[in-house]
Amino acid sequence: MERPEPELIRQSWRAVSRSPLEHGTVLFARLFDLEPDLLPLFQYNCRQFSSPKDCLSSPEFLDHIRKVMLVIDTAVTNVEDLSSLEEYLAGLGKKHRAVGVKLSSFSTVGESLLYMLEKCLGPAFTPAVRAAWSQLYAAVVEAMSRGWDGE
Repeated sequence: MERPEPELIRQSWRAVSRSPLEHGTVLFARLFDLEPDLLPLFQYNCRQFSSPKDCLSSPEFLDHIRKVMLVIDTAVTNVEDLSSLEEYLAGLGKKHRAVGVKLSSFSTVGESLLYMLEKCLGPAFTPAVRAAWSQLYAAVVEAMSRGWDGE
């Protein structure tokens, strides 16, 4: 597995991390566009959301967005030593499996992440930046998938 280019990752993340909630909302709006079946997985106090818009504006979901952006932030911070996050990410995988997330949905999350980065960075989202993020995301999902395998 090629190592992602740390400097490209860090530089591009700086722009995003200035307003994580705004960009995280773009990521999840895109995710629900691509895979509407994921919406029912998010319910708080047994309340189903009637639409992605309804979900994206709920305080509980905004909290989830903050957590997701924090996980990405942690991966960016540890980009040169992702193995230090192994246990943490496998645990995160386990949690997602427990609520019914399919491992295959993570490729859609990856597409949504790249979409959000492209929207945020514009022309600065070069093929090299895209490649670096694809590698980083693949490494994170690989670690999370151990939570599915229960290794």
